[in-house]
Amino acid sequence: MLNVIEHGEPTDKPGLLIAHGLYGSGRNWGVIAKRLADERKVIAVDMRNHGHSPWFDTHAYPDLAADLAEVIDHFDGPFDVLGHSMGGKAAMTLALTQPDLVNRLIVADIAPVAYGHSQAKYIDAMKAVDLSGIERRSDAQELLAPHVDDPALVPFFLQSLDVKNREWLLNLDTLGAEMDSIMSFPDLSGPYEGETLFLTGAQSDYVTHDHRDTIKGLFPKARFAKIPGAGHWVHAEKPREFEAAVRAWLG
Repeated sequence: MLNVIEHGEPTDKPGLLIAHGLYGSGRNWGVIAKRLADERKVIAVDMRNHGHSPWFDTHAYPDLAADLAEVIDHFDGPFDVLGHSMGGKAAMTLALTQPDLVNRLIVADIAPVAYGHSQAKYIDAMKAVDLSGIERRSDAQELLAPHVDDPALVPFFLQSLDVKNREWLLNLDTLGAEMDSIMSFPDLSGPYEGETLFLTGAQSDYVTHDHRDTIKGLFPKARFAKIPGAGHWVHAEKPREFEAAVRAWLG
């Protein structure tokens, strides 16, 4: 089963499962998960090929959705499910294929569509770093920074570095080989009839008005909200606003 980080205790409210995005981990969501756990049990997972979860040769969304289903079954779901980016696509796939496991769905800054860009350059960047001589995270930061076009992403990537063992907690080979699959979305008919919130960054272009018909076709009860001043990493850039929006909607 996926590695899980549990926050809080079960209450009379549905539990919340959080699925992170590409190159992330459950630990990235620690602050938001802990705060939301004041009202419900919250479980943040490491997705396959990330963090302390098992590594596989595949990274297709039906597989990721099956991983989430296994966690929900283990904790006697259904759960509310929140997914960001890649995790959002996995959560949508789960809701469309096993709707009985998903009480309500929150999709953070991603649409159920294929994207034309690739994140493979960051795999190349991490592979370019010689980890053999690092003693502390700052050593790796100096080596990684010249290879990454967005300075804000460097500390994010470094959260997935095991400094002691001098290795990435990411299956970079599989993620690179499966990048086309990660950028796509499976051909699923739906619909998922549960309550669904698409929560996006107002400065992000990942979810556009042109995506609305596709979203509504798969998620007819979809509602939309934007967080001002936030881009694609909406939960990291505006954590308090993101938490407040999720809390209000779940309430």
